[in-house]
Amino acid sequence: MAHSNSQPERISDAEHAVMEVLWTKSPLTASEVCERVCGERDWSLATVKTLLSRLVAKNALATKPDGKRFLYSPAIARSDYVGTESRRLVDRLFGGRAAPLFAHLAQSESLTNQDIAEIEALLQELKQ
Repeated sequence: MAHSNSQPERISDAEHAVMEVLWTKSPLTASEVCERVCGERDWSLATVKTLLSRLVAKNALATKPDGKRFLYSPAIARSDYVGTESRRLVDRLFGGRAAPLFAHLAQSESLTNQDIAEIEALLQELKQ
């Protein structure tokens, strides 16, 4: 199954942390992103700038000049990204089929009654 070329390249865990900051609030400068993530990750501003430029290259972030600095904002919606990653996971681990994924979750007893109710509701929506 071919995916459209508009999908961004795979985003690493580190890049994802930067995306989460910008999905919460944007546009931000590299320094502002660093203020929100550098402490907990023990990163430098240089690290954040590297991650930002990688995300721009992957078409996941857009930039616009603001004087001598750049403002960064997401070029992809969080919901689209989560959807793409979910699809990749199902493709990779379950041969592209959702049924084995649900069977695995059910067998490992990691589904709560609330989860099951939500899945049932989703399945009803899909049937309509």
